[in-house]
Amino acid sequence: MCIALLSEDREMVEKAKVIVGKHVYGNLYDCDVNVLSDEKFLRDVAVEAAKMANMTVWDVKSWKFGGEKGGVSVIVLVVESHIAIHTWTEYSYATLDVYTCGEKSDPEVAFNYIASKLKPKYVKKYYADRSSISAD
Repeated sequence: MCIALLSEDREMVEKAKVIVGKHVYGNLYDCDVNVLSDEKFLRDVAVEAAKMANMTVWDVKSWKFGGEKGGVSVIVLVVESHIAIHTWTEYSYATLDVYTCGEKSDPEVAFNYIASKLKPKYVKKYYADRSSISAD
């Protein structure tokens, strides 16, 4: 299929290419249970990770859940997008999601920092290109 673009459309496409979405996410296994249940510690770690990765913190929310499958959820809303940590103390397990659309921010820096603080024995890390236009 061939699509002809008007000059205004070409300009819009070129501008769209600078919007870069980088998404690093994963699973952290056999983490330190004391860390997984410490809401304040997790909030502080997530905020520090955002700063280290050149993200601008906009807001921070967190919740601690008790019970059989208790844990903590932390959401750091950054101007560039978000960081999310979810923990399950019963399973010594956490999921981590770092997404940014900032050209100068580096979600992998944030992911690696947070993962190091949760002290997992095993990590599965994934990367997704979330750019608005494929580089292909």
